[in-house]
Amino acid sequence: MLSSTDLVQAVTADLGKIRETAPLVLSLTNSVVQPLTANLLLAIGAVPAMLNDAEEAVDMLRSGTGALLVNLGTVTREQGAAMQTAVREANRLNIPWVLDPVAVGALSLRTRLAGQLKEQSPRIIRGNASEIMALAGYSSVTKGPESTSSSADALHAARELALHTGAAVLVTGRTDYSTDGRQVTATENGHAMMSRVTGVGCSMGALSAACAAVSPTPLQAAVSTAVLMGIAGEMAFEQSPSPGSFAVSLLDSLYALSPEDVVRRARFLSL
Repeated sequence: MLSSTDLVQAVTADLGKIRETAPLVLSLTNSVVQPLTANLLLAIGAVPAMLNDAEEAVDMLRSGTGALLVNLGTVTREQGAAMQTAVREANRLNIPWVLDPVAVGALSLRTRLAGQLKEQSPRIIRGNASEIMALAGYSSVTKGPESTSSSADALHAARELALHTGAAVLVTGRTDYSTDGRQVTATENGHAMMSRVTGVGCSMGALSAACAAVSPTPLQAAVSTAVLMGIAGEMAFEQSPSPGSFAVSLLDSLYALSPEDVVRRARFLSL
């Protein structure tokens, strides 16, 4: 288990690598969050590519993509087939990919698709408590895409899911938990206003893909995601305490985020 000092150093290293290498993140994501997702990736220093077609996704993966995001937020049967194709190609090319199983457990099409995708070697699975519990095979209660359980409630399911899939699992909530099934890191950065803006959670999936493109391990990428987004959320609220302006300030805060901010603000919870 890394010390808090080691964790902070790893997060700042990931931030620096993203800005130095500008990884291309191919996002097969939902239509509601595409603008925020693309702008968030640009703000942190990555390069977004937003596609839905299977043939074009394969072409993009072969052109030097750093990571792939698969987000099920507004999935259709056609898009689901494209996701399957993209995942197979990413695995063939050894490109890390992230599964964001939005509203899994609440709706049948995406629940079936997520069950298939989780068996195809995602590097990171990012979800709220209800989504992670459902994907792990536990009963959960959702309110649309929102969780009615706490992230701590899903920790056991997250560890089981990580061991089963080989992925790092990032459970987001008031406390964010990152686990590979053996190690667990809990981070307490963030602000409640983040839950009042559509797409922030989904954009964390995109950020985790950017981190996965540069980080030495999926678990470290998950931790970096939680810390960087959480700190940016805190900084954004200090500037803009209302939802509309907060969304803009979140992008500004990610753009301005410095290693010193990480050192000063990162908060890890002892388990």
